[in-house]
Amino acid sequence: MKVVFLGTPEFAKTSLETIHKSHHQVVGVVTVADKASGRGQKISQSPVKIFAAENNIPVFQPEKLRNPEFLEDLRKLDADVFVVVAFRMMPKILFEMPKIGTFNLHASLLPDYRGAAPINYAIINGEEKSGATTFFINEKIDEGNILLQEEIPVLKNENAGSLHDRLMEMGAKLVVKTLDGLAENSITEKPQPQVEHPKNAYKIFKEDTKIDWSKTSKEIHQFILGMSPYPAAFTTLKIGEEEKGLKIFGGKFELSNHGKRAGTLDISKNDFKIYTKDGIYFPLELQLEGKKRMNIKDFLNGFRNFDEIKMA
Repeated sequence: MKVVFLGTPEFAKTSLETIHKSHHQVVGVVTVADKASGRGQKISQSPVKIFAAENNIPVFQPEKLRNPEFLEDLRKLDADVFVVVAFRMMPKILFEMPKIGTFNLHASLLPDYRGAAPINYAIINGEEKSGATTFFINEKIDEGNILLQEEIPVLKNENAGSLHDRLMEMGAKLVVKTLDGLAENSITEKPQPQVEHPKNAYKIFKEDTKIDWSKTSKEIHQFILGMSPYPAAFTTLKIGEEEKGLKIFGGKFELSNHGKRAGTLDISKNDFKIYTKDGIYFPLELQLEGKKRMNIKDFLNGFRNFDEIKMA
């Protein structure tokens, strides 16, 4: 089939590459506009654009998806289907354009975890399984008819980065499997089950990444794993008179009746403990504001006067 692919990050690029290697033909790619980033304001391109350019696939980067010229250019491609992976909201005039329709790859077992951060929330909530779903796009967010769905187990102490990478590879294969099924007319789309209290995956903002030390050790552990490596969970230390953010990427915990107030810090040359509601959390991978990411041993070696360090 003739495919137009819409996506932006590395997660999407893997699906694009897998379609490109298949017997389907990618006739065009739609991705985010190039933007300046970093100290030198160097122009950066999305992973999807870079792959498309390297493989001579036409690239479209409209500021507005309703732009008449852009829409006319897409119509001329005469695609059978649009495939969407990690892209923005689309207007009806766009997703209804291809003959077969437009389907999306979502990194969850829909209807659970609709929204922008399904992988993070699956880890945060301690799910034992996750997966990916392909579904036809309609006017409601992540609520279209399901085409195909596959699940994978969430590994013990797995973080969001690891699950992301596994779902990225699995999802790319599911996209091609969906294209094959649509081409052969062997897929029966089915409405998503009605769930009274679906688990949501709202977009994560900076304020959402702060660690709440009053929660249980297990909840804190899962929260940190679910935010690792990005956007990263953080707490705030007071070092002398200065407050500094501390990102924590991973650690371990033990349960105990310590009798100390949750959030109390106990730090020395050989140890870093933070007391929780029902135990102790031991950070193992950290990054102090203004410093690089490091393991706990190197982190502790960077201090001399531990009496100056407190939880803010």
